[in-house]
Amino acid sequence: MLTTAKIDEIRARVREWRQKGETVAFVPTMGNLHQGHVSLILEAARRADHVVASIFVNPLQFGKNEDLDAYPRTLGADQQKLTEAGCELLFTPTPELIYPKGLDAQTFVEVPGISDELCGASRPGHFRGVATIVCKLFNIVQPDIALFGRKDYQQLLVIKTMVTDLSLPIEVIGVETVREDSGLALSSRNGYLTEAEKALAPKLKASMDKLAEAIVLGQDIDQAISNAKELLRAAGLEPDYLEVREASSLKPVSSDDKSLVILAAAYLGKARLIDNMTLSR
Repeated sequence: MLTTAKIDEIRARVREWRQKGETVAFVPTMGNLHQGHVSLILEAARRADHVVASIFVNPLQFGKNEDLDAYPRTLGADQQKLTEAGCELLFTPTPELIYPKGLDAQTFVEVPGISDELCGASRPGHFRGVATIVCKLFNIVQPDIALFGRKDYQQLLVIKTMVTDLSLPIEVIGVETVREDSGLALSSRNGYLTEAEKALAPKLKASMDKLAEAIVLGQDIDQAISNAKELLRAAGLEPDYLEVREASSLKPVSSDDKSLVILAAAYLGKARLIDNMTLSR
């Protein structure tokens, strides 16, 4: 696997592949990789002739009081995981390369509406940072397909909307969430959990399971959400939000909607956990 921080090297290698009529898949990451990221690389290798990944801890998507400086950097271990999974080209740019004029002078991409609630309400400017960096990486790598984990469900819809609205010739693919045996969704931020908190964290998934069961049984959604939040609080997690939305648009649920998604975020110690679950009724 070639690792480079140079845009020209990325473009030259991709150009060579394209001249042979070969396809390119791209997996952008912030590093500190786990089995969920590995699943993205494996799926990318299954769908395309070549796999490109990036590792970049994007300062534009972090708020002032968030964990940018503390976010784990594990490049050596990440490179080994990527190589073993079939990645051929790794882009590791610096903030100075990506934002040479600084964050305040950077042109940005913003996806209105869908970016403004749920995680967008809790983390103002977060999805502006996500859309901007993903759009910039797409322009650098120019892949045929790009793969993202469905654990970050709102992020996935933001990126799909951006690609459609900007007419980018890229297929965005969501890959199923990888979970521990306990049900806890894998996340780089799980490393912030103590052993005691790690035992409590699966309650987030358990609360969504209970909520989904109530919805399928036809119970009142607002009451079912309230009950699920109480389950979280009783387990020691503080809900940021727990919502049921229409799955393709994240609009509030109407009586006619059949495809739904449960979206949850909760605080546990130093960690902010997110998860989701799609269901039909």
